[in-house]
Amino acid sequence: MLVLPLIFLLGYQEIKGRFEQPQAILVLGGSTRREKFAAQFARKHPNIPVWISGGTPKDYAEGVFTDAGVDLNRLHLDYRAVDTVTNFTTLVDEFQAQGISKIYLVTSDYHMRRAKIIGSIVLGSRGVEFQPVSVPSDESPEPVEKAIRDGARALLWLTTGRTGASLPSLGRKE
Repeated sequence: MLVLPLIFLLGYQEIKGRFEQPQAILVLGGSTRREKFAAQFARKHPNIPVWISGGTPKDYAEGVFTDAGVDLNRLHLDYRAVDTVTNFTTLVDEFQAQGISKIYLVTSDYHMRRAKIIGSIVLGSRGVEFQPVSVPSDESPEPVEKAIRDGARALLWLTTGRTGASLPSLGRKE
């Protein structure tokens, strides 16, 4: 009997999440293809801001979005991230402060498994949901070990505030 309200609550959250539209686009840097894809994606979602974490140099990124007809006032370039974990940890509090509770998460298809694990931990810790949007590529999915390693790093951040980015084998840009 006590489980029934919990089931209804979880069901409500699931249904609500399906109908709630994302309020921002987060692009994980690391590929010009992602930014070109995101510029076209942003044209289809003209009323929400675009965040690029750890992307290409400012002039190039702005050129890609200008060429796509996207107003640069929507574009937020953030260069604090050094890897996939810090793509999330450097921006999650800003999303929360701006009242952003759901985002489109744009990254390459081969990178999405790891991004989803990290995003679930980091974004989820602040109540920010995400809808994955994969950029097609010809690459094979990343090894599951990378997803496990960075999932552990996201948990480290959650418990200590540190990402482990300064550790020699973990701090590479990926």
